[in-house]
Amino acid sequence: MSKITLIGLFFFPLVVSVLAVKDIFENKELSNKAKLIWIVIAVMIPLLGAIAYFFFGKKKQM
Repeated sequence: MSKITLIGLFFFPLVVSVLAVKDIFENKELSNKAKLIWIVIAVMIPLLGAIAYFFFGKKKQM
């Protein structure tokens, strides 16, 4: 594999997780306990945890 591919495989999950944690902090509808749980999930399971938050933890806005 090339270096660019390896760098992308490292940074993509990192960026998605950072965006998820930022969104979790800004979410006014979640309780502090729920925020803590989602942050732990997003940090411990970087890509899957962030995707799970965006699909299941975040309220849909219409």
